[in-house]
Amino acid sequence: MAAAASSASSVHDFTVKDASGKDVDLSTYKGKVLLIVNVASQCTELAQLYTELAQLYEKYKDQGFEILAFPCNQFGGQEPGTNEEIVQFACTRFKAEYPIFDKVDVNGDNVAPVYKFLKSRKGSLFGDNIKWNFSKFLVDKEGHVVDRYAPTTSPLSIEKDIKKLLASS
Repeated sequence: MAAAASSASSVHDFTVKDASGKDVDLSTYKGKVLLIVNVASQCTELAQLYTELAQLYEKYKDQGFEILAFPCNQFGGQEPGTNEEIVQFACTRFKAEYPIFDKVDVNGDNVAPVYKFLKSRKGSLFGDNIKWNFSKFLVDKEGHVVDRYAPTTSPLSIEKDIKKLLASS
C-alpha cells in the first residue's frame, strides 16, 4: 500500500513501480543504505555521473548498498524514452546493474509521493524543488533521509558518507 508523503515516517513506507510497471514495496530495502537519484539518459553534461553511480554500486552492493534510479523528463526533456529504452540505455551504455524504476515527476502537481517525502525531509538551499537531473538523496538503513546532494555533486565524492552509514548498525 502506498503511503501518503505526509503520513510516512520512512522511505520504506512507499510502494513504487519498477520500469516494467510492477509494484515494488520499498520496505524490501530495510537494512540497506540507499542512494535515490533522478536520472536522465540524455543529460550529456552529467553523463559521467551514470558511470560513477555504477562504480559505487559495484564497490558496495555486497555490503548493503543500493541505488534506486528514477528516470525523470522534467528537465530539458532529457528523458523522453520509454521505460524499456531507458533501461536498455542505462544498462548497455553505463553498465547500470541497480534498479531503474518507472519514469516519475519529481516536482509539480504530479510529483511522485516518494519524492514529495524525500524533499520534505531534506530541502535544499534554494527551496524544496529538485533543480535538475541527478539530484541525490542518501537514506540510512532505517529509511530516514540523511542528506541531499546537488545534481553536480560527484557520486564518488559522497563515498565517505555511504561508508559511514554502511558501518553503522
